[in-house]
Amino acid sequence: MEEQKKPSSLQIESVAASDTKRFKVPVDSEHKATVFWIFSFAAPHMRAFHLSWFSFFCCFVSTFAAPPLLPVIRDNLGLTRNDIGNAGIASVSGAVFARLAMGTACDLVGPRLASASLILVTTPAVYCTSIINSASMFLLARFFTGFSLASFVSCQFWMSSMFSAPKVGSANGVAAGWGNLGGGATQLIMPLVYELIHIAIGSTKFTAWRIAFFIPGVMQTAAGIAVVALGQDLPDGNYQKLQKAGDKHKDSFSKVFHHAVTNYRAWILALTYGYCFGVELTIDNIIAEYFYDRFDVNLRSAGMIAASFGLANIFSRPGGGWFSDLLSERFGMRGRLWGLWAVQSFGGVLCIILGLMDNLAAAIAVMLLFSVFVQAACGLSFGIVPFVSRRSLGLISGMTGGGGNVGAVLTQLIFFTGSRYSTQKGIALMGVMILACTLPTMLIYFPQWGGMLLGPRPDATEEDYYTAEWSQKERDSSYHSASLKFAENSVSERGKGRDSSTTVPVDTTPSHV
Repeated sequence: MEEQKKPSSLQIESVAASDTKRFKVPVDSEHKATVFWIFSFAAPHMRAFHLSWFSFFCCFVSTFAAPPLLPVIRDNLGLTRNDIGNAGIASVSGAVFARLAMGTACDLVGPRLASASLILVTTPAVYCTSIINSASMFLLARFFTGFSLASFVSCQFWMSSMFSAPKVGSANGVAAGWGNLGGGATQLIMPLVYELIHIAIGSTKFTAWRIAFFIPGVMQTAAGIAVVALGQDLPDGNYQKLQKAGDKHKDSFSKVFHHAVTNYRAWILALTYGYCFGVELTIDNIIAEYFYDRFDVNLRSAGMIAASFGLANIFSRPGGGWFSDLLSERFGMRGRLWGLWAVQSFGGVLCIILGLMDNLAAAIAVMLLFSVFVQAACGLSFGIVPFVSRRSLGLISGMTGGGGNVGAVLTQLIFFTGSRYSTQKGIALMGVMILACTLPTMLIYFPQWGGMLLGPRPDATEEDYYTAEWSQKERDSSYHSASLKFAENSVSERGKGRDSSTTVPVDTTPSHV
């Protein structure tokens, strides 16, 4: 029997032309933005971008508000080196499971409600930091505040849902990079607020640091309210509305979980991310105190030096995402993988050198260069993550993000807790760990695109890869239509060396098109 001719992407876009006019930016067949206008606030794409990075920024400020004030806090609470190290571990360990939960929540209820709920639930812990009076309470406050870092997952999921394949690396990189700026900004904000309260208002130093914590608390509260009031899950609307209209399949947790944990690529990316973002979290926790103690600089100077590491995110992580998209345009997915391995490995070399520095100026210079590469590697990582799975994107984003926190916990536990290693030796050994844990990138292989060392299989297609996540019964019910559209729009990952014309048939068109 002759096979029925199926519509091409150009035909579908023609049919949907009138529908796409309601968007203020150019979109593809999934209604994802095909441009990234960074200074636009157009709803829903660019509004989602600004809400995601700002909410994540506020969570970063809250989580790392304590380190720049540690010299004062430790004197007030009588904290030991072990107390400080354990609290640093606590601040990033809670987010390990929170990120996994956030990924699942994004898949099932959408990034808007998932993100806003987490941000508002963790806000009380920020305010409660101002009333702690012991090492155990300090640890608990940092632990529960650190849960808010799981908003990173909703940030990346949201961008992957709003921007097309050629722009997703840049969108993810800028959103996460500007959010990560909170780690540097808080190194400036908290000492300045502290000094304003202590000197200008005249409060004692032990009262001033407590009052200062109301600033990140208010910021986080405002961000959570803005996300739930102004955000939108997908270009076509919120999850609940689309599911009620029959335009989006309501997936089950068991199937989302299965397709995430059985995809080995997700586990490798979780490992490698543990030694780019995990290292960044570790540096945020130790760097101000390190320069304060080792080079005998004052609190403000130590804060400014530490801030410069985090503030590099304004261009370094976005640069990594942009570089990933650039490599993809020329070399496809294989270019993205090679870029991640090369940039992160060079970051490991710089980390080793940083641990060997004895001169203040040289140490600052190497730290700044190191920050660029380790943060760019984070951007490159999330240039790959959106393509690992369409059905389990949220959970795989959570697994990767959680891997970053696991890396931070292990690194701080091994190298920066207790007196076994000096801080400078711990930094050098951390660089060795980066080099070792980046090597498995070579094992990531996509049948339709290839990997670092091997090319693609001749008969593999994007459609085969993404529809394999759906059973025949689900395909018969057209539950996989979104995966088909995603496969159609991801052929650009073949690179210029292969035919990137659209060959994936689309069986059905959603009712709203």
